[in-house]
Amino acid sequence: MTRPEKREALGRLIGETQRMWRARMNERLRPLGLSQARWLTLRRLHRHGAALSQMELASLVGVEAPTLVGILDGLVRDGYVSRRTSRTDRRVKTIHLTTKAHRKIEKIEAVAQQLRLDLMADVDEPALAAAVGVLESIKSRLAALAAEERVAAPRITRARRSG
Repeated sequence: MTRPEKREALGRLIGETQRMWRARMNERLRPLGLSQARWLTLRRLHRHGAALSQMELASLVGVEAPTLVGILDGLVRDGYVSRRTSRTDRRVKTIHLTTKAHRKIEKIEAVAQQLRLDLMADVDEPALAAAVGVLESIKSRLAALAAEERVAAPRITRARRSG
């Protein structure tokens, strides 16, 4: 396999692995009564460690704000989260985990830990460290490219308007 072929394969494998991993997680969490959208939202909010605005949470979950509203409506109805008016901007609603959610997240994390153990049972420490290093490098480069493109975008838009 050539170097360009390896790079293409890596990108494809990252995407396929992520989809398959989430599917396995979803199957294992189904008995807990959680859809992927719901458990992912609870985990993102929990990992952040503090209340988030609906817009911030939508960005972390990777969905549009209107999509998140429906997910949150169900989580509120089931007692996992509450919406509160922001202390700094009364137009903004912040999302807070409830005690019930924290108990459910403990179960979610136990399932996630077991899945990680099952999936990586045959991966030795040096290979795991190398994989993590490669993915961290790619993630850093993606963040840098996104920042560069955000800075360049206004210049391109202004140039098009004046052109």
